[in-house]
Amino acid sequence: MQNQDEIQRLKHVVQQLLDEAKQQGATAAEAAFSVDNGLSVSARLGDVETIEYHCDQGIGVTVYFGRQKGSASTNDVSADSLKETVKAACSIARYASEDEYAGLPDPALLATEFPDLDLNHPWDINAETAITLAVECENAARHFDKAISNSEGATVNSHQGTRVFGNSLGFLQGYQSSRHSISCSVLAGSGDSMQRDYWYSVARNPALLETARFVGEKAAQRTVARLNARSLSTRQCPVLFAPEMASGLIGSLLGAISGSSLYRKSSFLLDSLDSQILPDFVRIHEQPLLVGGMGSASYDAEGVATRARDIVSDGILRSYILSTYSARKLGMQTTGNAGGVHNLIVEPGEQDFAGMLNLLGTGLLVTELMGQGVNRVTGDYSRGASGFWVENGMIQYPVQEITIAGNLKSMLRNIVAIGNDVDLRGNIRVGSILLEQMAIAGE
Repeated sequence: MQNQDEIQRLKHVVQQLLDEAKQQGATAAEAAFSVDNGLSVSARLGDVETIEYHCDQGIGVTVYFGRQKGSASTNDVSADSLKETVKAACSIARYASEDEYAGLPDPALLATEFPDLDLNHPWDINAETAITLAVECENAARHFDKAISNSEGATVNSHQGTRVFGNSLGFLQGYQSSRHSISCSVLAGSGDSMQRDYWYSVARNPALLETARFVGEKAAQRTVARLNARSLSTRQCPVLFAPEMASGLIGSLLGAISGSSLYRKSSFLLDSLDSQILPDFVRIHEQPLLVGGMGSASYDAEGVATRARDIVSDGILRSYILSTYSARKLGMQTTGNAGGVHNLIVEPGEQDFAGMLNLLGTGLLVTELMGQGVNRVTGDYSRGASGFWVENGMIQYPVQEITIAGNLKSMLRNIVAIGNDVDLRGNIRVGSILLEQMAIAGE
């Protein structure tokens, strides 16, 4: 459901910017205009904590004088402000150094087809109804178990945005999208042990959200399960990343094959194109035109057409993740990934979560990671972790205050299995990932 009048209003402003840039002598230009509206309500201990309405807008313009580039932004749509914003961008460009790789994309690569991807589902919800949902969610968590001792609250968010992008090559397109969520975080206590955990549900269509009660109970269940956690002795053992943790592992891989890391030579996967980086059963592909997908888009942040493609197949790296600029720096062609990937899917295996625990046998299930101990240049990986110790495929007890370490290059090569328990809440769709072995530093 797209509001064409609103899209046309934004298109008119973007076209004004492009015309103004041409008038001020720019040889090329691109501009974007986004408007976001939303409601956010949070409740804690049964009372309303915050009610926030927001309406934000932002306009950005980039101009080129040959290979000199300048950018400026504003949130004021008046004619004078638009003129001044373009003037500021032009002034920056005139003083900028020439960059032979700067400029708009190849016109032949711009998107020409714009299917309806079903991204916009406004939620007809007012503050009162949102409060009721938030309180219901938190109550479900607080009453789940007598060990639940406190709450960080529950939040209900509803968000809708309109985005238009255009450039001086004649590209001018826009679309609307929505994103709604319910989340809850609670604390539990038992003796000297105190733990917190959370759960959330997110969807473009509010009808697809998990119920407030389910989100609250899941948050409480996860929190209680962590009580009386122990540390482990230092050891080497198999490690199973729960789906929400596995997406971070895949995110590290994406960072290493993104254009900016590659042309800066700050990646542990430098010169890895067409070589084996994962086991041969692994396929990772991008599906930007998935109807209703959290990362769906028919064009990237430069107007370049997106397309379904394999990034890894048979464990072999088939493609990098490139924008126009990074592609030129590498002597390649953009992959339509300015602004990131669109619905990255790690092909699931045959095992559900219980099956993955069975495959793990005896080892560590990781459900939370802390710290930023990932070195993208060397691939060295060391992060604080908590989760559960598993024996013979059965969870035995919660674990905390440990560090897991390895090197991403060998970690990726030593993936044993990928589950079909896929987390659909984000732009990276992946199930749990079992690694053959990692070093655990504990007591």
